[in-house]
Amino acid sequence: MISGEQVVATLTELAISHVVWLPDSTLGTWEAALERAGTPRLVRVCREGEAWAIAAGLQLGGQRPLVMMQCTGLFESGDSLRNFVHDYQIPLFALIGHRNQLNPGVNDSARTFAQPILEAWQLDCVTISNAAEWPRFADHYRHCASTGRAGVVLLAEGRM
Repeated sequence: MISGEQVVATLTELAISHVVWLPDSTLGTWEAALERAGTPRLVRVCREGEAWAIAAGLQLGGQRPLVMMQCTGLFESGDSLRNFVHDYQIPLFALIGHRNQLNPGVNDSARTFAQPILEAWQLDCVTISNAAEWPRFADHYRHCASTGRAGVVLLAEGRM
């Protein structure tokens, strides 16, 4: 499992200013480490659609936000994401928990639809399936930032 301290170290290295999130049971385990660090600053939202709007405003204001939520919240907030990334051309970046991806025997349509939806929205996406792959997060963030493209890292959740 990826520790909160690893996440904080990576986000600090990337100069992420804010984490705009509605955590799930996996991402939420990082909350204490993020709070202790103080930077990036945690911005909690009530609905996932708010996360994209807040991150867009932060980015337009010169900050470097990261959106974090579970894939079910991604589904719920898709119109907001589409609007900011495609209509307003704001290259937002997100870490999305891919619910039950590591539990193939579980009947959960969230496992099935996350990747195809991200492809349909033409988002540059990579998947991290275990802690050893965590460095791919920073690599993908840097790639997207250098090309001015929106990007997503899907974090496989379940038995890690």
